[in-house]
Amino acid sequence: MNSNSSFVGTDEVRARFSHAMSAMYRQEVPQYGTLVDLVADINSHALSAEPALRAQLARAGELERLDVERHGAIRVGTAAELETLRRLFAVMGMEPVGYYDLSVAGVPVHSTAFRPVGDAALLANPFRVFTSLLRLELIADPALRQKAADILARRCIFTPRALELIAQCETAGGLSAADADAFVREALETFRWHSTATVDAGTYRALQASHRLVADVVCFRGPHINHLTPRTLDIDAAQAAMPARGMDAKDVVEGPPRRNCPILLRQTSFKALQETVRFTDDEGAHTARFGEIEQRGVALTRKGRALYDALLTEVRDMGHAGSAAPDYAQRLQQVFRAFPDAHDALRAQGLAFYRYSLSACGRAQAAADHADAGLEQLLARGWVQADPITYEDFLPVSAAGIFQSNLGGEEQKQYQAHAAQQSFEAALGARVHDEIALYEAAQQRSIDQLRAELRRAAVVEAA
Repeated sequence: MNSNSSFVGTDEVRARFSHAMSAMYRQEVPQYGTLVDLVADINSHALSAEPALRAQLARAGELERLDVERHGAIRVGTAAELETLRRLFAVMGMEPVGYYDLSVAGVPVHSTAFRPVGDAALLANPFRVFTSLLRLELIADPALRQKAADILARRCIFTPRALELIAQCETAGGLSAADADAFVREALETFRWHSTATVDAGTYRALQASHRLVADVVCFRGPHINHLTPRTLDIDAAQAAMPARGMDAKDVVEGPPRRNCPILLRQTSFKALQETVRFTDDEGAHTARFGEIEQRGVALTRKGRALYDALLTEVRDMGHAGSAAPDYAQRLQQVFRAFPDAHDALRAQGLAFYRYSLSACGRAQAAADHADAGLEQLLARGWVQADPITYEDFLPVSAAGIFQSNLGGEEQKQYQAHAAQQSFEAALGARVHDEIALYEAAQQRSIDQLRAELRRAAVVEAA
């Protein structure tokens, strides 16, 4: 983006949009407001009960982002819709990160996550949107597949003014304050709920029989945001407290088990609401929108992800019902004992990513005699601290588990694995970032910055 001082920064546009989205969703789904209040209470208690956690978050600059952190999810039907969403999110400094094939878990979509990628941008506002593209080729009935394609081809999910502002931003390199506010208002319309369907009840039922998600994507004027997710510091406490607040929580938390050192991502939700819908010839109901909570842990290296995936496969191979099985949580806890649960061990074994910086002691001691000391030596002396790098992305099995539980959990369609990153990127009009490469770069930046600080200290001492 252009650095023109009359333009609003992308971080600010993103903050305005995420705030407006949250306000809109709170109005549309009142239980979301209850969810946000519950998470705020849980986080306040966790920070009071764990001073070390509070100190670590404060040191990493993450306390400030905790209360505003959200992720949303949206599903689109065509390549053109996906490509325009990429351009829309770029106005907010959000880029496509990761490729997720959900078809292997019985959901006929593939996805990416739009999010900020720089360290400063993530601290300013880590808003992210998990964005899925419907895979029409997975609809078995050719006639129904063609009908769905024809319905999607007739709609435009963006307002004319939103399209104008996206193009204006691309040409000029940014938006003024007034145009940024207009952009937020116009872009919000794409994510708004519409209770009027674009199809008759028979078409809706036929698409729903193919897969509930197909009906959700195809039958409405816009894709509507289907959930917003606040970040909690204790998802098990949140899960236990949901029923008392009137929320019908899903049966299990998706992702890794509870640990002393959280890894990757854990997610739960309250089940989707049944909402009245007017079809072109009748009135009925549709189930799609829900509330979700997440707990984020440390990002894993390629070695760490390989171990995580192997253990998860072992858990799932022990039973055929996946996370819905009554003994799933017990199996998960048992198998994941093989995954180290202390930050020193995770770091030493190269399983997770950390951000390195001088400690207060190290800053006071910084001198020529340790400018070239090894990282392990500096850590052992207490002159350098290692803070876990937060995992900013998603897990395909967990995402599919959330989708399934909110599409009428009894539905379990079976598809072969159909990973198609190349065709997804062709639809997107861009390559997706390799998320692990982003974490590797963030860790290396911190090491480079640390070394530069030590070199500067050595020069000052020599002078």
